[in-house]
Amino acid sequence: MPDPASYRPATGSIPEAPGVYRFSDVHGRVIYVGKAKSLRQRLNSYFADLSGLHPRTRQMVTTAAHVQWTVVGTEVEALQLEYNWIKEFDPRFNVRYRDDKTYPVLAVTVGEEFPRLHVYRGPRRKGVRYFGPYAHAWAIRETLDLLLRVFPARTCSAGVFKRHGQIGRPCLLGYIDKCSAPCVGRVDAQQHRDIVDDFCDFLAGRTDHLVRQMERRMAEVSEGLEFERAARLRDDIGALKRAMEKQAVVLGDGTDADVVAFADDELEAAVQVFHVRGGRVRGQRGWVIDKVEPTDTPQLVERFLTQFYGEQAALAAETPGGGSDDAQQPVPREILVPELPADVDALTDWLTGLRGSRVGIRVPQRGDKRALAETVARNAAEAFTQHKLRRAGDLTARSAALQEIQDGLGLDSAPLRIECIDVSHVQGTDVVASLVVFEDGLAKKSDYRRFEVKDAAELGDVASIAEVVRRRFRRYLAETAPAGPRDADAGNDPGTPREASDVGARPGIDPETGRPRRFAYPPNLLVVDGAAPQAQAAADVLADLGVTDVAVCGLAKRLEEVWVPGEPDPVILSRTSEGLYLLQRVRDEAHRFAIAYHRQKRSKGMTSSELDGVPGLGPARRGALLRHFGSVRKLKAADVEEIAALPGFGPRTAAAVLAALHKEGA
Repeated sequence: MPDPASYRPATGSIPEAPGVYRFSDVHGRVIYVGKAKSLRQRLNSYFADLSGLHPRTRQMVTTAAHVQWTVVGTEVEALQLEYNWIKEFDPRFNVRYRDDKTYPVLAVTVGEEFPRLHVYRGPRRKGVRYFGPYAHAWAIRETLDLLLRVFPARTCSAGVFKRHGQIGRPCLLGYIDKCSAPCVGRVDAQQHRDIVDDFCDFLAGRTDHLVRQMERRMAEVSEGLEFERAARLRDDIGALKRAMEKQAVVLGDGTDADVVAFADDELEAAVQVFHVRGGRVRGQRGWVIDKVEPTDTPQLVERFLTQFYGEQAALAAETPGGGSDDAQQPVPREILVPELPADVDALTDWLTGLRGSRVGIRVPQRGDKRALAETVARNAAEAFTQHKLRRAGDLTARSAALQEIQDGLGLDSAPLRIECIDVSHVQGTDVVASLVVFEDGLAKKSDYRRFEVKDAAELGDVASIAEVVRRRFRRYLAETAPAGPRDADAGNDPGTPREASDVGARPGIDPETGRPRRFAYPPNLLVVDGAAPQAQAAADVLADLGVTDVAVCGLAKRLEEVWVPGEPDPVILSRTSEGLYLLQRVRDEAHRFAIAYHRQKRSKGMTSSELDGVPGLGPARRGALLRHFGSVRKLKAADVEEIAALPGFGPRTAAAVLAALHKEGA
């Protein structure tokens, strides 16, 4: 554990100017980013007596091994740089207000040729518009079912859409007029997009306009004695009004605002946001975050607004039509908060730049807005209470698991980072391996890696494990090898942001991006799927490479025994042990990840094996053929002209493809 005094900057070397700073660990990974009006005052506070620091601050400064800073000219620049660094480095001690995965949302895949409407849980993606989140998935499905009779857009998956297009018949929703059936050409791409645009307009708040438009159409067809069409429009209007009734009017003046509230204690804070558009509550979101340092409500407000709306603006910029009008803006006209942050003017200017028009941040004092803010605050308090009840059991279990593993394997410290390797194959073919990572007892999927094992039929399982361990830790040694020094004057040009004089190019850091390389962060414990031979093979590889600070164990499936290299007998952990349960989860996750990769490779081999060896036909062209015709059977039924008409194909290649297919089937 590094001593903060070992990397404390020299007295007087820290400027008193405003700026942004970042702490990084011994491997060069950035673990915390912050900003300050006075860098000297803020950074000196981290190097005070450890016993007087906030618990999470103490953990952060003892994990860090370096500190750097950049001087900026204005507070708005500091806000932007802090947000950019948090987004780029994803520091483990920083709060990240990512969209939560608890609440379901209604997603519209506007980036596709035929957009799809569906219920979704998970992180936000490019090319998708989201409405909600809602409290329950059934609420979305009920609303969607009502609206499909008015806006008959596609709701099926890509596989179902493609299959019905191939067979030439729509699904049940197409027959009951709850889908316009673009899969069979009832509407073209533009007509279907117009339907989806009307649907998005309705959910974005332009409800009155659509209802009035439909009422006018109903009157027109009634005058033309088209009573069946008029009755259908009447029912559609009723469906729209029933959907509107599900969203209560809370602000009668048609306000567009986000209402934010917090509930917190010394270590954690809960935040709740109600999204009000057109006076109606359109969605609700909530997070619970850890505090890294003593943080009051104004500071919580500033950090939340910076990170949340910065992320929303970035997503809107990547989504077609994501911010084309006021109803779709990622930043609302007004943000109601419990207390104003100290840098409210700079924050307002920054948010105004994201929106493109003036944004107001204020504390509601009276009336409906004050009452709504109190409702949001009650929701935050309730969410915080429920989190405390769940978190107490979760943290206790994870801490106990890591402690039991440390005690059972005789480790010097708790294995805060665990990596596990598993090999998957079918009788020695398509051999692949997976590497999964758990930090603090939780999966860190961004660090997962996949390996393709060459000549594995001759190697066998034990040798395959050794091969993967060797490749992983060779990369680790290569990426953490000492690099040459950087220019000591870099970043200190007058009139430009200056960085601290941590001028040596640190091992494991990519000099171009400033981020850790893919394999530069070693585990405390390496787990392999297997018994004593697999564990010993992994340990031998580490010894050959000179890696001495990584513990190794194997977990055998049959009796769930933990094997330590060099020991004749396994370590037996209790069947009710939290440590054994964690090792099982790590092993099972590695197995799942390896199986998924193996199935992917095997599937590719099975679908294209008949086309292997065709002159001039590589993987890209094979994939294009299968995507266009849908199957090898349909490809066999095609003629030379059909194949030659595809981009990148000619008569000679088309003839070679058909010759290979018919020869294969002969």
